[in-house]
Amino acid sequence: MYLALALFLATYVLLLIFGKYRAYIAAASALLFVVLGILPWAEVPAAIDWNVLLMIAGTMGTVVLFIESRMPALMADTIMEKVPNIKWAVVALSLFAGLISAFVDNVATVLMVAPVALALAKKLDISPVPVIIAIAVSSNLQGAATLVGDTTSILLGGYAGMNFLDFFVFRGRPGIFWVVQVGAVASACVLLYYFRNPQPVESGERTQVTDTVPTLLLVSTVTLLIIVSFVPEKPAVTNGVICVLLAAVGFLRKAGQRRSLAPLGQFFRELDGQTLLLLASLFVIIAGITRAGVIDAISRLFVNIAGDDLFAIYSLIVWASVLFSAFIDNIPYVATMLPVVSGIAALMGVEPYLLYFGLLTGATLGGNLTPIGASANITGIGILRKEGYTVSNRDFMKIGVPFSLIAVTTGYLLIWFLWR
Repeated sequence: MYLALALFLATYVLLLIFGKYRAYIAAASALLFVVLGILPWAEVPAAIDWNVLLMIAGTMGTVVLFIESRMPALMADTIMEKVPNIKWAVVALSLFAGLISAFVDNVATVLMVAPVALALAKKLDISPVPVIIAIAVSSNLQGAATLVGDTTSILLGGYAGMNFLDFFVFRGRPGIFWVVQVGAVASACVLLYYFRNPQPVESGERTQVTDTVPTLLLVSTVTLLIIVSFVPEKPAVTNGVICVLLAAVGFLRKAGQRRSLAPLGQFFRELDGQTLLLLASLFVIIAGITRAGVIDAISRLFVNIAGDDLFAIYSLIVWASVLFSAFIDNIPYVATMLPVVSGIAALMGVEPYLLYFGLLTGATLGGNLTPIGASANITGIGILRKEGYTVSNRDFMKIGVPFSLIAVTTGYLLIWFLWR
């Protein structure tokens, strides 16, 4: 266990220090986990979340067609017509991304909204870096709002036997959805302060869209992802297959129009290989420390520290989840902690929902503290890198840290008063 923990810590220190080489550092670390026998070769395929990778690859392809259609530029024009200045333009786009993310995977949301943000930043002559970061953290926040918003919510719903409506009203009390919305309003104040540029927005001639089919494909992607979220016992890669198939439809249509296979080659060229490599490697690393017992040891430590004080254990679960999720993927963490939380509640003779909701809040929002804490952050940074922009840890954390702390604190207090 100690070897796995040391390798894990060294990896994440290097990821934070050498931002330009994250994908290669993570890949080398994943290889070491396997070579050293911490994670057997046979378990590597199962460790990688192929659904997430397929979703990213497919949505990237559809987004390329979406950008080429000039629809993002038209949407940017529409925003500029409706808001008085840059501040409200960026905040409106971030809230829009959050709304989508409550019903669609966070990574897919970032991929869909980022082209609009890039077009908006270009028209306003501002850097797209903080705009994309604001979209990523807003998407992560709203991922906890509904059963279908994030994998961690799906895990909680399955373990606690909660359905879609239980996230809105549960046992006669406001559900986690409303807690997230209060947190969204509070954290929006951070964005309003950061983007306090009073420069007025001037709308010019509206962009003309050249093709509406890519927009239809993107809307179809969102719609189908929502629909299949209600299908029980579906294959694990269902969402990813949907995204890839719809992208394939778009590029095959383009190939047919041009009577050439060149658009199919364009699809593969447009894939962000570094982002896909980084995520795949992180999945292997997390599987390695999970198998080595590192996460289980952390879970047992919770019980030893807090004792039988409900507020103490609740606080520890929330804030430790924030800390751990800033550096490790929250999916295996939440999956491991759910039975631990249930056992703690049983020992204390209380219902587990207070602790469940605290776990979800801390684990989901903690990823916003660092650029490698959530897949949506990694995806957003990958988009910026393809556009020629470098995102430093300082750039990200100037927005991510205050945004996360205000959102978590709001949710932490509200959940306690509602569910204690």
